Amino acid sequence: MSGCDCSKAKAELEEFLHDELRHEDAADIREHMDGCEDCQTEHRVGVVLMETVRRACKETAPDQLRSEVLARIRVEQATH
Repeated sequence: MSGCDCSKAKAELEEFLHDELRHEDAADIREHMDGCEDCQTEHRVGVVLMETVRRACKETAPDQLRSEVLARIRVEQATH
């Protein structure tokens, strides 16, 4: 094992969450997290945040709200 400490795990967490790390680096982070509660917590927070954003991006605004926002944008654009 090339080693992994909290600073490396936290610095590379986003890439780890998106599966963008080399296999060896990801394995080091997984091994580190197996024994580090703090990094496990950071990872869980990252997973929850990614899932929340993913769900939010799939939702659409109700038609009435969309119409109101677009109307306000048009008013602002017309006055500037």
